[in-house]
Order: sequence, then C-alpha cells, then structure tokens
Amino acid sequence: MRILVSGGAGFIGSHVVDVYVAAGHEVFVVDDLSTGKRENLNPQAYFLQADIQDPVVRELIVKEKIEVVNHHAAQMDVRRSVADPLFDARVNILGMLNVLEGAREVKVKKVIFASSGGTVYGEQEHFPADETHPTHPICPYGVSKRTGEHYLHFYQVEYGIPYIALRYANIYGPRQDPHGEAGVVAIFALRFLSGQQPLINGDGKQTRDYVFVGDVARANLAALQVEYTGPVNIGTGGETDVNQLFRTLRELTGSSVPEVHGSAKSGEQRRSVLAWDRAARILNWRPEVALEDGLRQTVAYFRTRNDRHHLYS
Repeated sequence: MRILVSGGAGFIGSHVVDVYVAAGHEVFVVDDLSTGKRENLNPQAYFLQADIQDPVVRELIVKEKIEVVNHHAAQMDVRRSVADPLFDARVNILGMLNVLEGAREVKVKKVIFASSGGTVYGEQEHFPADETHPTHPICPYGVSKRTGEHYLHFYQVEYGIPYIALRYANIYGPRQDPHGEAGVVAIFALRFLSGQQPLINGDGKQTRDYVFVGDVARANLAALQVEYTGPVNIGTGGETDVNQLFRTLRELTGSSVPEVHGSAKSGEQRRSVLAWDRAARILNWRPEVALEDGLRQTVAYFRTRNDRHHLYS
C-alpha cells in the first residue's frame, strides 16, 4: 500500500515507518524536523520536509494517491500546550484537518491516528482505563487529541473514511528525545550515563503505563489489516512509579547517584494506566517487551550516542 506517515522522522513515527517499509509498503514521510531528526529517516521512504499545516501536505496526499494516512505529526509537549494552547491547537487540530482534507479528496482506505490514552481520559476513575472510560482531559494537548478523534468520527460518518485512534500509554525506547517533557526515560538514562543528577518531581509516586516503542510499531502494522473503526488503547495494563523507574535505570546504567526529589509539577496526573483487552481482540496485539528488557535496550541505544556527555550543560 501507499502510506503517508506524518511525523515519520520522530521518535515513534520513525519506528512505524521502519515496520511499514520492512513489510513491503511504499511509504511517504512528512516531517518539519522541528522535533524529528533526519537521522531517524528510513532511506527507503520518500521524504517531504514541511509543516503539517502547509497545503503542500494535502497536495502530496492527492498527487501520490495515498491509500492510508498514519498521522503522528503533533505538538506533544503537555506543558507547552498549557503555556501556549493556540500553538497546540494550530498544529494538532488545524494541522490534522489539513491532512484529513487531503484524505477526503482521495478517499483513503483508512486513517490511523496517534492519540493519547495518557491524557484524553484525564484523572482516571478506574484502573486500568478501558476505551469506555469517560474522557475529561485536563490539558490542551489532551483536548486536541480528543478533538482529533471527534473529527475522525465526523469524516467517517460524512465521507465513509474508516479510522483507528490508537490511544497510547507512555512510550519509551530508542530514539526518544531526551530534551522533551514526555521523555522521562531518556532524560533519566542520559543523565545517569553522563554522570549528572536526575531530578524526581515531587514524591515520585505518580505512576504511568510504560510501553515499548517496538510494541507500538507492531500495533500500527496490525492496524493496517483490520476493519474496525474507533479507539484502541495501546498500553501494558501495568503501573510503574517514577521512583521505581529511577532505581531500575540507575542499576542498568551502573550509576551511583542518590535519589533526589524536587518540587511537584502542578497539574500532573497522579495515576495513568491503560487496559489493552480491545487491542488483543481487534488487532491480535499484546505488549511483548517487559519493562526492564525495554529499558535495557533503551540504555544500550543511548550508550552509543557520541554526544551524551554534552547534552547537559
């Protein structure tokens, strides 16, 4: 199939491109390289450097007769979304609409959307959250992701375009950006490796559901083959608090720095964990990489980075 992956030079999107290329698909990547990296690009994929809001993206979808759109391009920094909700909305809502209008023109077979189970549910009422859990996001980023799902539903009803919204848990793994707010695994790993002190926000007992990026890429591959339309959680069903994450990464890196806590971040969710039963039924998918194994692979990746001693001044 002819597949467009927006954000295909980014942490998650580049892994998705890799599995699509390996499966024999013809892949087109759109990325403005604001957070994505040229080094992440698969050499067998066609690459267009462009902002997701640029009309050239819509033109590419039409010109190349794209059959499937996999939409990963996004402003994904929760704190930036709070500080600048207009920017978040321009990228995540208007940018997505630009893509969907191109998809409508060529009547693509499917849209696969990178949504956020970690934010669209807001403060969870039960644990783990399944897809029927109420959606009350407490940050503009979560609002924009939920809005994207609403637009997908509209395009499905009005134009008959099927979609799957993959509601991701907290994804970690090789290529994760150590400078991003969401990249706590990469931040901790690189600080340990460079002999610097990672800082734990608050008491460190806030939990997240950490899912390995390779497992996420497999979910995107499986999503190509199914007829289902709607949201699907991609997580592990397990909670890990920041203190445990700190200790595991400290051991894997061989560091001996102490456990230091700073002030808590306002507005941070206390617990987040996703049920993956629907993914098992619909996608025949399950998380396969255990957390410690995934963290070991991530540390091994960052050990190879030539600039790890210069990442923090």
